[in-house]
Amino acid sequence: MIFKSWLFALAACWLVVGAATAAAHVREPIRVMVLGSYHMDNPGRDVHNLHADDVTAPKRQREIAAVVDELAKFQPTVIAVERLAADQDQLLDAKYPNFTADSLTTSRDERAQIAYRLAHRLKLPVVYAVDEIEREGTPDYFPYEAMTKFAAAHGQQAVLDSASAWMEGRLHVLTAAMPNLTVGQILLHVNDPSQASEGVGQQPHVMYPFLAVGSGTDLPGAELNGRWYTRNAKIFAKLMRVVKPGDRVLIMFGYGHTFWLRHFVQNTDGFRLVEPAQYIH
Repeated sequence: MIFKSWLFALAACWLVVGAATAAAHVREPIRVMVLGSYHMDNPGRDVHNLHADDVTAPKRQREIAAVVDELAKFQPTVIAVERLAADQDQLLDAKYPNFTADSLTTSRDERAQIAYRLAHRLKLPVVYAVDEIEREGTPDYFPYEAMTKFAAAHGQQAVLDSASAWMEGRLHVLTAAMPNLTVGQILLHVNDPSQASEGVGQQPHVMYPFLAVGSGTDLPGAELNGRWYTRNAKIFAKLMRVVKPGDRVLIMFGYGHTFWLRHFVQNTDGFRLVEPAQYIH
């Protein structure tokens, strides 16, 4: 009887230890909101650009403040933006420490208007800069000019014209609608899951048609697609370095990046996608 009691106690002990060990291996997920944004300061750096009105105007400031109020309910512990960090080990956004409330009246940059404003409100000590762009020793991540030259020289211009017309049409419709939409409504539109997969992310209607540009082993359309994927993969790899289990992350990039950033969040163990529409109304 004593022997059976001892065996029972030992078995119970192993069950407790096993449960504790299993619990230790269950990590709280990293929740990530991918917030695609239009470039509010109209830098004109993209092939196709959406024209935004003055976001420092009182009406737009009220709308952006409402968006930030709603995003604050997500309670992000990490905010990351579309900027290349000077120090690729620390990945800190060097411009965030200079942000003040006065910046909102002078800067039309969406990073200041939304990301910095939110981080400042939540008293986050840092904002991370996780972008990846061409610099010494890296490839051209969007070799568009090489592709267009090839298409023109090989009778494939129609492929580019069709994709360009599709994108310009979408931008024209959104630009025309913007005066009647709040900033929150614009962000909801470009972050709608169907938009991210159907075309605001530009993949099926713009990027993938580029795959047809090429001949023989010279495939500039495929090269462009591969390098665009690589840029976004490196962005996500950098984000992975600055987060830990249990973090609530807001990563804000131009909406052309949302297709792949959402893909990586949804297909990487330990990460969970949070839709902006859960908070922005």
